[in-house]
Amino acid sequence: MNVLLMTDKLVTGGAEMYFCKLENEISHENITLYTAAATGDLASRIKNKDKFLELSRKKHFMNVLRLRRFVKEKKIEVLHANSLRLVLYAIVLKRLLRTSIKLLYTKHNVTILEQKFPKRFAGVVNSYVDKTITVSEFERNNLIGLGVDGNRVTTIYNGVDVNEFRLKQKEDVQKVWKVGILARLAEEKNHEFFLRVAHRLRNVPHLQFFIGGDGPQFSRIADEIESLGLASQVKMIGHVDRPETFIRDMDLLLLTSKREVFPMVVIEAMAVGTPMISIDKGGINEAIRQSETGFLISDFIVEEFCEKILTVIGDGDLKRRIVYRARKKVEQEFSLQKMVDHTANEYLMKM
Repeated sequence: MNVLLMTDKLVTGGAEMYFCKLENEISHENITLYTAAATGDLASRIKNKDKFLELSRKKHFMNVLRLRRFVKEKKIEVLHANSLRLVLYAIVLKRLLRTSIKLLYTKHNVTILEQKFPKRFAGVVNSYVDKTITVSEFERNNLIGLGVDGNRVTTIYNGVDVNEFRLKQKEDVQKVWKVGILARLAEEKNHEFFLRVAHRLRNVPHLQFFIGGDGPQFSRIADEIESLGLASQVKMIGHVDRPETFIRDMDLLLLTSKREVFPMVVIEAMAVGTPMISIDKGGINEAIRQSETGFLISDFIVEEFCEKILTVIGDGDLKRRIVYRARKKVEQEFSLQKMVDHTANEYLMKM
């Protein structure tokens, strides 16, 4: 079985890390995995460069022609698209080649097409995609609600390498409590709310806030930190090359996004022993069980986030219970090996 896994570009993000993990880890005697993407800062993570096809970020017609040659040369039997744009590429390829190549689509994010034209989105998926993989049951149910055929939608949770993201036991007595957020600096990640929480807790001794990540909102967030007088309480780290190190160094991690499907950072934090306090969006509650494996807040209420932060830093027993249960849940339900095995099975299934 020759499979071509495709993503848009190798920039830091959840969908792109998923792509790299499959490229690195799928090793099956009946599967030869090829990959294709535009380059980016994650290019160094590609292990099998002899099976990698570099695409252009902007020249879509040229990409389709290059992929057409590649698919014919490598005798590709399964196309696995990691975004809706790559689904459209695959549809064009199937028409050009006049072949019955199997098409899989892993849906990581909310797309513009489904937001503005949900019936058209469902029609495209039903007409051309043989199997859609969602990363949460929430998203699977959402697609079925839009009209996508539920018999061709399956959930495969994102997976964490539990050997790389090792559990770190933190000291009960802290000199400084570190509260972090790790997300692309974009409007939908809602860093403004994170700063409001930091501002409310600015007078709490030994409490500092850290922002990991880069993106188009970097300057605006930096300006907001200055305008709120938080320069001594909030530090911007910038691009984080090794997320496990940043997450492990934090004592608490917040997630304040306006919308999410199932972010990797949640299960990464659960794996390393950093308690999560998260807004209850998308499929996050499939990993975080309230007061068992983390904490969920139903709405963007600054006081509730602040209360949970103070609760965790003041109750060592509660924190230890959360850390233990979260790690166990990751090992049982969200391991990288489980994700890889289930995806390989989808490649091998007959249409």
